[in-house]
Amino acid sequence: MSRSTSPQAWLRKNLFATGFDTALTVVVGLGIVWVGWRLLAWLLFQAQWQVITQNWLRFLIGRYPLDQAWRIGLTIVLGLCLWGIGQYFRHVNRWVGILIGVGLTVWLIGGGLALTVVPTNLWTGLLLTLIVAVASIVLAFPLGIVLAVGRQSSLPGWRYGATVYIELVRGLPLIGILFMAQVMLPLVLPGTWQLDRLLRAVAGLVLFNAAYLAENIRGGWQAIPRGQFEAAAALGLKPSFVIALVILPQALRISIPAIAGQFIALLKDTALLSLFALLELTGIARAILAQPNYLGRYGEVYLFIGFLYWLFCFGLSWLSRHLEQTGK
Repeated sequence: MSRSTSPQAWLRKNLFATGFDTALTVVVGLGIVWVGWRLLAWLLFQAQWQVITQNWLRFLIGRYPLDQAWRIGLTIVLGLCLWGIGQYFRHVNRWVGILIGVGLTVWLIGGGLALTVVPTNLWTGLLLTLIVAVASIVLAFPLGIVLAVGRQSSLPGWRYGATVYIELVRGLPLIGILFMAQVMLPLVLPGTWQLDRLLRAVAGLVLFNAAYLAENIRGGWQAIPRGQFEAAAALGLKPSFVIALVILPQALRISIPAIAGQFIALLKDTALLSLFALLELTGIARAILAQPNYLGRYGEVYLFIGFLYWLFCFGLSWLSRHLEQTGK
């Protein structure tokens, strides 16, 4: 709508231009009002929110010991401190800081600093969802960069290897890769090698999403004018410096929307882990719904966990828009 067009003129042109448009607008509007009223009435008068209020802590940390839950708060404080340090010291490699922060989080939650060891089978609920998602994002992103650079490389071995890997993984469903990581991998490893189920889940998500991130980054790479390469080469920069200092930063900024979309998809894909007895947010919701007191409370539970997923996905979307606007 242009600035010179009034709301009344826009409505007449787009919604009430003809008799059929008017009738269609009225019917659709009444349908939206009816559905909205029924939904509001259910939310206020029919929904039994006790299933949420009585189990909200289980949704957040699952079966993690309550007497050790303070560690999670400590990791949040440490994460905010690291973020503040990264904002103040612009020259610090932020990705390294994020990687260190994720490592410290997992270390403390698992039993670092001589704390009581909490096995990973007790890491459930939203806690598990966020740990798996953040760890997968942090590890998949640099691997995606390596694959993207490899696919554009002039070295035949690196280029063909990256291309084969990307095309192979993109041709497989994520559920298949997770199945191989959770079920098939332990069968082929030596008996002395016992990889944790959580580690296998992260590995499957990293290997899958790295291939898609590589293509997203390569799309941004191809959008850069050829003159950028020629100008950098004319200044005497070596090819590796041209990629690291000139091409890759621009490609990453161009690819921010696609990369953010892949990260959001990764966060939602963690729900598949419930199929392999990893009780992330969706899995803990099913466990709560299986209790006799909460049978049939599907609407309340799935609306609540849907809101949690939306909240974090919206946060990633907001962060991507911030990066697009500021470049920082």
